[in-house]
Amino acid sequence: MIALLMTSCGSGSETRYELVYSMEPVGSASQPPEEPNVPAKRYKIALVPKGIEIDYFKYAAIGAKEAGKSLGIDVLFRGPATADADLQIDIVEQLIDQKVDLIAISANDPVKLVPVLQKARIRGIKVITWDADTEPEGREFFVNMVDPEVLGRHLLDTLALTMGEKGNYAIMTGSFSAANLNEWLRWINIQQREYYPDMKLVATVATDDDQDKAYDVANRLLVDYPDLGGILGNSSVGPPAAARAVKQAGKSGAVKVVGLSSPNLMNGYLREGSAQIATLWSPKKLGFLTIMLAYRYLNGQMPVDGQEIEGVGNIRLNGDMVIMGEPLDFTAENVSQYDF
Repeated sequence: MIALLMTSCGSGSETRYELVYSMEPVGSASQPPEEPNVPAKRYKIALVPKGIEIDYFKYAAIGAKEAGKSLGIDVLFRGPATADADLQIDIVEQLIDQKVDLIAISANDPVKLVPVLQKARIRGIKVITWDADTEPEGREFFVNMVDPEVLGRHLLDTLALTMGEKGNYAIMTGSFSAANLNEWLRWINIQQREYYPDMKLVATVATDDDQDKAYDVANRLLVDYPDLGGILGNSSVGPPAAARAVKQAGKSGAVKVVGLSSPNLMNGYLREGSAQIATLWSPKKLGFLTIMLAYRYLNGQMPVDGQEIEGVGNIRLNGDMVIMGEPLDFTAENVSQYDF
């Protein structure tokens, strides 16, 4: 049996469901010392995802390992089986004991992870975040996929486009504690209030980035809101679970499904019409970029606005946040052109 915790959130009828389950060289100018024949240090960088079983992070790991191979360094892919901050803390403790050179983490909780990351930094391990940030004191810089405002507003635009800018809709988020998801939610809600007065958010639900939980939550939304016009998922497991539930309920096309997910996960649903638009970026490229910037950081080079990274392109810098690029939309017409 699945237990669902239902709480009221904000004003109106919005409901939240959360499933419970040189040195300088020494020597005389006339007789310079011989350079010691010491091989370059082989760095060990740990890429920590929210959960190692999530397809999105598996693709990121492929890119990260490609970067590691090209640089001649070791890239460890270490993380919890499920998206859980306490389990991530355990992983970081293990990495501290292994004395890795750098930890790059996609944080399940922006606050809870800070103490263990500070511990790593005290031990001489450099720390950056990617995909999902922590509070600034937990890391040096954050490697982000897209600008949060651009993405949040864009996601709501895709839903509004498919719904004719009117009707009831629900949001399926991965976790109420993930900083990146909450920031996207904030801009989704701002975009709706500013531009789509005839659309109404009736529920925001958490899936814990678990496929089975996401499917159960989507089914519950369809039962609780029979006049639901759309579902927006802002983490990768949400849209495919919603599309599957909509299809099995016989509501394909009647309930629009959009959101963040990979083209491989959404291919069939988009082509058959149980989902309308999926949005993402290349997680493989994000993993690649994270390792490239981590390597440069270990060598004393910080990211620079407009810097060109081979295999990625020109990055943007907003304070201590690196922005990789712009979101991509996948539809029935173009989804088969992509493979990730």
